[in-house]
Amino acid sequence: MRRRQLLDAARQSVVQHGLARTTLATVAAEAGLSQGVAVFYFKSKNGLLAETLRAQYDHYAQTWASALQAAAKDPRAQLVALLEADFAPHVCDADALALWFAFWGEQKFTPQYAEIAAEFDTERNAIIRQICRALFTSASAEQADCIAEWLDTLTDGYWQNLHLHPSKFTPAEGLARTKQLMEELIRTYG
Repeated sequence: MRRRQLLDAARQSVVQHGLARTTLATVAAEAGLSQGVAVFYFKSKNGLLAETLRAQYDHYAQTWASALQAAAKDPRAQLVALLEADFAPHVCDADALALWFAFWGEQKFTPQYAEIAAEFDTERNAIIRQICRALFTSASAEQADCIAEWLDTLTDGYWQNLHLHPSKFTPAEGLARTKQLMEELIRTYG
């Protein structure tokens, strides 16, 4: 329970203060616990932040995996389920986006963050490629892989717009436009 409390507090600290100004002290204060408790569970700021990123990815992975499991077994429904999971309110709300971009901006300088991202992204990328290969039947495997990459990149771009320009853009618009592209691609390669 305290570990979860500290991870939630770390998330809030990163959202409020950024990665650089998040410390074991700011996290402990946010959690209403002593700094010693934070050290006991995570040993260091880096350990705490790495586990915060891992928890964020776990939450995201559970969201898209549940959506995929609930979807019909045809590839179109599966792709729609993945796209809808990307724009679920708890996946791309202001706090989640602030957290994603804080960590993504540090991957180049903190290899541990890049390793965590790669671990989770590899699985999701393989699944979206598999779905696109099944859905875009007139495309070659390479073309289907490119389509998967385009859709993932488009989602990331909409997340960036939502993060940087929240008053100009909504998740519903991002989802609608992404689905629109998917339908155009189906007409071309389906």
